[in-house]
Amino acid sequence: MKFNKLGYDVKRKVIDPQIAKLCLEYLLLKRTAASHLYNERYLLPETTFYGTWKDGQVPGAWSNYGDILMEVLLERVKPKMEKWTGLKLLETYAYTRLYNKGDVLHRHKDRPECEISTTLNLGGDPWPIFIEPNKKIGGFVEGEKGMYYETQNTKGRKVLLKPGDMLLYKGADLEHWREEFKGDMCSQVFLHYIEDTQDNRKMYLDKRPSKGLPKYFPEKLWLR
Repeated sequence: MKFNKLGYDVKRKVIDPQIAKLCLEYLLLKRTAASHLYNERYLLPETTFYGTWKDGQVPGAWSNYGDILMEVLLERVKPKMEKWTGLKLLETYAYTRLYNKGDVLHRHKDRPECEISTTLNLGGDPWPIFIEPNKKIGGFVEGEKGMYYETQNTKGRKVLLKPGDMLLYKGADLEHWREEFKGDMCSQVFLHYIEDTQDNRKMYLDKRPSKGLPKYFPEKLWLR
């Protein structure tokens, strides 16, 4: 299998482009609703239930952890992922972003809960993702002032996805990134899985009791 040989693979039209368009319209509306709910103090932004503009990797881009529709995709795509990877998988979580002009996704590797990662294009302007196939490149090292991320700034492999297309990759092993976004808006959803092993089962659903819940469940919604 290409995935097992290279650590990544590209699949086209994993979902119908019209379904991708529907997901994008849904997320755009949810972002608008989130803005009203937070601005009018019906919800405190700290809840993150309707998303956040304080994403640690891409500040200013609206992102949402565990959205219910995105986690339906997480579940529905899993059989295909198992076929393409040859692994029995467990879901951890779905995470989506709406990127803006000027955004950058810096080089990084994912946490263990993202052992088998995907990025699924939902629409917007084209924006390539880069992946470094050498797993020895990139990672945290110990320095005089503590841990820091070290990379070699290689060119990597450029992957351009259309709506409905998906890149699957070993997110915890392979460094990946996006250069400065020149378009106006681009939407991706990340679907994360782990191999179904005894050790990994403690990470199932990112330690949540159910899909569709915030990361730090139970989380107070703080109604006004």
